[in-house]
Amino acid sequence: MTTFPSINPAYNLTKNSVPKVRRIQFGDGYEKRFTEGLNTNRKTYDLTFPNLSESDADTVEAFLDARAADADAFDWTPPGESAGKFFCDSWSKTISYKNRASIRATFRQIFEP
Repeated sequence: MTTFPSINPAYNLTKNSVPKVRRIQFGDGYEKRFTEGLNTNRKTYDLTFPNLSESDADTVEAFLDARAADADAFDWTPPGESAGKFFCDSWSKTISYKNRASIRATFRQIFEP
């Protein structure tokens, strides 16, 4: 398992919770809910790595490209949270001006042994 490079995102990140809850609605308005599986509240993080040097932006992009190529998760510690396993389904790189770039990415929490 590889670890995300020690390049930190900006603190305006967005943390999303995606609980996996099934529900059954009955005709009289009664509703029954239950969780499905062991890890029922997966997190996703919308991240921005602003104003990076071109070399740091290349490091992040190369890391994400490699994980996309081998479909492998990576270890990452969200700011103020516990470490976990994540996968990045999509990211974009904006080249603001010479030798500076920003990267936006979404990290999705993964549960695997």
